[in-house]
Amino acid sequence: MPRPSELPAGAAADPGAEHPARVGRFGPAARLVHLATALLTGVCLATAACLYLPPLAELVGRRHLVVTVHEWSGLLIPAPALLGLGSRAFRGDLRRLNRFGPHDRTWLRSALRRDHRPGARPAGKFNAGQKLYASWSAGAALVMLGTGLLMWFTGLTPLPWRTGATFVHDWLALAMTVAVVGHVVMALGDPEARRGMRTGSVAADWARREHPLWRPDGSSAERAVRPTPAEPPRPGRR
Repeated sequence: MPRPSELPAGAAADPGAEHPARVGRFGPAARLVHLATALLTGVCLATAACLYLPPLAELVGRRHLVVTVHEWSGLLIPAPALLGLGSRAFRGDLRRLNRFGPHDRTWLRSALRRDHRPGARPAGKFNAGQKLYASWSAGAALVMLGTGLLMWFTGLTPLPWRTGATFVHDWLALAMTVAVVGHVVMALGDPEARRGMRTGSVAADWARREHPLWRPDGSSAERAVRPTPAEPPRPGRR
Protein backbone atom coordinates (compact mmCIF):
# COMPACT_ATOMS: atom_id res chain seq x y z
CA MET A 1 0.00 0.00 0.00
CA PRO A 2 1.56 3.38 -0.97
CA ARG A 3 2.50 5.80 1.77
CA PRO A 4 0.57 9.11 1.94
CA SER A 5 3.57 10.90 0.44
CA GLU A 6 3.50 8.55 -2.55
CA LEU A 7 -0.19 9.12 -3.37
CA PRO A 8 -1.01 11.11 -6.50
CA ALA A 9 -1.60 14.80 -6.02
CA GLY A 10 -5.15 15.49 -4.85
CA ALA A 11 -5.70 11.92 -3.68
CA ALA A 12 -6.71 11.48 -0.06
CA ALA A 13 -5.71 8.60 2.16
CA ASP A 14 -8.40 6.14 3.13
CA PRO A 15 -10.01 7.55 6.30
CA GLY A 16 -10.87 4.04 7.42
CA ALA A 17 -7.15 3.28 7.78
CA GLU A 18 -6.88 5.57 10.82
CA HIS A 19 -10.50 5.49 11.99
CA PRO A 20 -12.07 2.08 11.33
CA ALA A 21 -15.83 1.87 11.22
CA ARG A 22 -15.91 -0.60 14.12
CA VAL A 23 -13.53 -1.45 16.94
CA GLY A 24 -13.33 -4.46 19.23
CA ARG A 25 -14.71 -3.88 22.73
CA PHE A 26 -15.34 -7.24 24.43
CA GLY A 27 -13.74 -10.61 23.87
CA PRO A 28 -15.58 -13.95 23.92
CA ALA A 29 -14.82 -14.56 27.61
CA ALA A 30 -16.33 -11.25 28.79
CA ARG A 31 -19.43 -11.76 26.67
CA LEU A 32 -19.95 -15.32 27.90
CA VAL A 33 -19.46 -14.28 31.53
CA HIS A 34 -21.98 -11.48 31.10
CA LEU A 35 -24.51 -13.75 29.39
CA ALA A 36 -24.20 -16.59 31.91
CA THR A 37 -24.36 -14.22 34.89
CA ALA A 38 -27.38 -12.45 33.43
CA LEU A 39 -29.20 -15.75 32.87
CA LEU A 40 -28.47 -17.01 36.39
CA THR A 41 -29.50 -13.69 37.91
CA GLY A 42 -32.71 -13.69 35.89
CA VAL A 43 -33.53 -17.22 37.05
CA CYS A 44 -32.87 -16.21 40.67
CA LEU A 45 -35.12 -13.17 40.47
CA ALA A 46 -37.88 -15.02 38.61
CA THR A 47 -37.93 -17.94 41.05
CA ALA A 48 -37.80 -15.53 44.01
CA ALA A 49 -40.88 -13.78 42.63
CA CYS A 50 -42.63 -17.15 42.35
CA LEU A 51 -41.79 -17.90 45.98
CA TYR A 52 -42.84 -14.56 47.46
CA LEU A 53 -45.79 -13.42 45.34
CA PRO A 54 -48.89 -15.56 46.01
CA PRO A 55 -50.47 -15.11 42.53
CA LEU A 56 -47.27 -16.33 40.85
CA ALA A 57 -46.86 -19.12 43.39
CA GLU A 58 -50.36 -20.40 42.61
CA LEU A 59 -49.80 -20.06 38.87
CA VAL A 60 -46.48 -21.93 38.82
CA GLY A 61 -47.02 -24.43 41.63
CA ARG A 62 -44.37 -27.08 42.36
CA ARG A 63 -42.86 -24.99 45.12
CA HIS A 64 -40.19 -27.54 46.02
CA LEU A 65 -38.86 -27.51 42.44
CA VAL A 66 -38.88 -23.70 42.37
CA VAL A 67 -36.93 -23.61 45.65
CA THR A 68 -34.35 -26.07 44.29
CA VAL A 69 -33.87 -24.09 41.06
CA HIS A 70 -33.55 -20.86 43.07
CA GLU A 71 -30.95 -22.33 45.41
CA TRP A 72 -28.73 -23.81 42.72
CA SER A 73 -28.92 -20.83 40.36
CA GLY A 74 -27.90 -18.56 43.24
CA LEU A 75 -25.06 -20.86 44.21
CA LEU A 76 -23.75 -20.82 40.63
CA ILE A 77 -23.82 -17.04 40.11
CA PRO A 78 -20.11 -16.55 40.97
CA ALA A 79 -19.06 -19.45 38.71
CA PRO A 80 -18.98 -17.58 35.35
CA ALA A 81 -16.73 -14.82 36.71
CA LEU A 82 -14.43 -17.35 38.38
CA LEU A 83 -14.10 -19.29 35.14
CA GLY A 84 -13.56 -16.04 33.23
CA LEU A 85 -10.43 -15.37 35.27
CA GLY A 86 -8.67 -17.77 32.94
CA SER A 87 -8.92 -15.10 30.21
CA ARG A 88 -6.28 -12.37 30.18
CA ALA A 89 -8.68 -9.97 28.46
CA PHE A 90 -11.33 -10.55 31.12
CA ARG A 91 -8.81 -9.95 33.90
CA GLY A 92 -7.87 -6.71 32.18
CA ASP A 93 -11.51 -5.64 32.18
CA LEU A 94 -11.74 -6.39 35.91
CA ARG A 95 -8.69 -4.21 36.57
CA ARG A 96 -10.28 -1.36 34.66
CA LEU A 97 -13.54 -1.76 36.59
CA ASN A 98 -11.63 -1.59 39.89
CA ARG A 99 -9.70 1.57 38.95
CA PHE A 100 -11.46 4.79 39.96
CA GLY A 101 -9.71 7.98 38.89
CA PRO A 102 -10.28 11.75 38.86
CA HIS A 103 -12.07 11.54 35.51
CA ASP A 104 -14.62 9.18 37.09
CA ARG A 105 -15.47 11.76 39.73
CA THR A 106 -15.88 14.30 36.95
CA TRP A 107 -18.21 11.87 35.15
CA LEU A 108 -20.34 11.40 38.27
CA ARG A 109 -20.64 15.14 38.90
CA SER A 110 -21.70 15.72 35.30
CA ALA A 111 -24.19 12.84 35.47
CA LEU A 112 -25.76 14.23 38.65
CA ARG A 113 -26.05 17.63 36.98
CA ARG A 114 -27.43 15.96 33.83
CA ASP A 115 -24.69 17.65 31.84
CA HIS A 116 -24.66 16.15 28.34
CA ARG A 117 -22.19 18.55 26.74
CA PRO A 118 -19.39 16.96 24.68
CA GLY A 119 -16.46 16.22 26.93
CA ALA A 120 -18.42 16.69 30.15
CA ARG A 121 -18.33 12.98 30.95
CA PRO A 122 -14.80 11.63 30.41
CA ALA A 123 -14.66 7.84 30.53
CA GLY A 124 -12.25 5.07 29.76
CA LYS A 125 -13.44 1.66 28.63
CA PHE A 126 -15.97 1.77 31.48
CA ASN A 127 -17.60 4.91 32.80
CA ALA A 128 -18.02 5.65 36.50
CA GLY A 129 -21.63 4.45 36.54
CA GLN A 130 -20.65 1.08 35.11
CA LYS A 131 -17.84 0.74 37.64
CA LEU A 132 -20.15 1.49 40.57
CA TYR A 133 -22.78 -0.91 39.27
CA ALA A 134 -20.23 -3.69 38.82
CA SER A 135 -18.82 -3.21 42.32
CA TRP A 136 -22.24 -3.04 43.92
CA SER A 137 -23.47 -6.10 42.03
CA ALA A 138 -20.42 -8.15 43.03
CA GLY A 139 -20.78 -7.19 46.68
CA ALA A 140 -24.53 -7.78 46.70
CA ALA A 141 -24.11 -11.19 45.06
CA LEU A 142 -21.66 -12.28 47.76
CA VAL A 143 -23.99 -11.12 50.53
CA MET A 144 -26.92 -12.87 48.87
CA LEU A 145 -24.84 -16.04 48.58
CA GLY A 146 -23.82 -15.93 52.23
CA THR A 147 -27.29 -15.22 53.60
CA GLY A 148 -28.80 -17.77 51.23
CA LEU A 149 -26.48 -20.49 52.54
CA LEU A 150 -27.52 -19.67 56.11
CA MET A 151 -31.17 -20.04 55.08
CA TRP A 152 -30.49 -23.23 53.13
CA PHE A 153 -28.50 -25.09 55.78
CA THR A 154 -30.62 -24.38 58.83
CA GLY A 155 -28.46 -26.41 61.19
CA LEU A 156 -25.37 -24.25 60.76
CA THR A 157 -26.43 -21.27 62.87
CA PRO A 158 -28.90 -20.42 65.67
CA LEU A 159 -32.38 -19.08 64.91
CA PRO A 160 -31.58 -15.35 65.45
CA TRP A 161 -28.84 -15.58 62.82
CA ARG A 162 -31.17 -17.22 60.33
CA THR A 163 -33.84 -14.62 61.02
CA GLY A 164 -31.36 -11.82 60.35
CA ALA A 165 -30.10 -13.56 57.23
CA THR A 166 -33.66 -13.87 55.92
CA PHE A 167 -34.30 -10.16 56.55
CA VAL A 168 -31.12 -9.10 54.74
CA HIS A 169 -31.68 -11.59 51.90
CA ASP A 170 -35.23 -10.44 51.23
CA TRP A 171 -34.56 -6.71 51.23
CA LEU A 172 -31.33 -7.00 49.28
CA ALA A 173 -33.17 -9.08 46.69
CA LEU A 174 -35.60 -6.19 46.26
CA ALA A 175 -32.73 -3.72 45.89
CA MET A 176 -31.05 -5.99 43.34
CA THR A 177 -34.28 -6.20 41.35
CA VAL A 178 -34.45 -2.40 41.18
CA ALA A 179 -30.78 -2.20 40.15
CA VAL A 180 -31.14 -4.87 37.46
CA VAL A 181 -34.24 -3.18 36.04
CA GLY A 182 -32.34 0.11 35.92
CA HIS A 183 -29.42 -1.60 34.20
CA VAL A 184 -31.74 -3.09 31.57
CA VAL A 185 -33.47 0.26 31.00
CA MET A 186 -30.10 1.97 30.48
CA ALA A 187 -29.06 -0.76 28.04
CA LEU A 188 -32.31 -0.44 26.09
CA GLY A 189 -31.55 3.25 25.62
CA ASP A 190 -28.14 2.55 24.06
CA PRO A 191 -28.37 0.12 21.11
CA GLU A 192 -24.65 0.40 20.33
CA ALA A 193 -23.70 -0.64 23.86
CA ARG A 194 -25.95 -3.68 23.53
CA ARG A 195 -24.42 -4.49 20.16
CA GLY A 196 -20.97 -4.32 21.71
CA MET A 197 -21.88 -6.89 24.34
CA ARG A 198 -23.63 -9.08 21.80
CA THR A 199 -21.08 -9.03 18.97
CA GLY A 200 -17.91 -7.79 20.68
CA SER A 201 -17.47 -4.66 18.52
CA VAL A 202 -18.86 -1.12 18.53
CA ALA A 203 -18.92 1.80 16.13
CA ALA A 204 -15.69 3.79 16.32
CA ASP A 205 -17.50 7.13 16.51
CA TRP A 206 -19.61 5.83 19.43
CA ALA A 207 -16.44 4.76 21.24
CA ARG A 208 -14.84 8.19 20.74
CA ARG A 209 -17.99 9.96 21.91
CA GLU A 210 -18.97 7.81 24.91
CA HIS A 211 -15.54 6.56 26.03
CA PRO A 212 -13.03 9.17 24.83
CA LEU A 213 -10.24 7.98 27.16
CA TRP A 214 -10.44 4.38 25.97
CA ARG A 215 -7.93 3.11 23.43
CA PRO A 216 -9.06 -0.12 21.72
CA ASP A 217 -5.43 -1.01 20.95
CA GLY A 218 -4.90 -1.75 24.64
CA SER A 219 -3.24 1.49 25.66
CA SER A 220 -5.02 3.82 28.03
CA ALA A 221 -5.39 7.57 28.28
CA GLU A 222 -7.04 7.35 31.70
CA ARG A 223 -3.82 7.70 33.66
CA ALA A 224 -2.93 10.85 31.75
CA VAL A 225 -6.04 12.64 33.02
CA ARG A 226 -5.46 15.08 35.85
CA PRO A 227 -7.94 17.01 37.97
CA THR A 228 -8.99 20.38 36.64
CA PRO A 229 -6.26 22.87 37.59
CA ALA A 230 -7.07 25.38 40.27
CA GLU A 231 -8.17 28.87 39.28
CA PRO A 232 -5.10 31.07 38.68
CA PRO A 233 -4.59 33.86 41.24
CA ARG A 234 -6.14 37.17 40.38
CA PRO A 235 -3.91 40.18 39.68
CA GLY A 236 -2.83 41.87 42.87
CA ARG A 237 -3.26 38.74 45.03
CA ARG A 238 -0.32 36.89 46.57
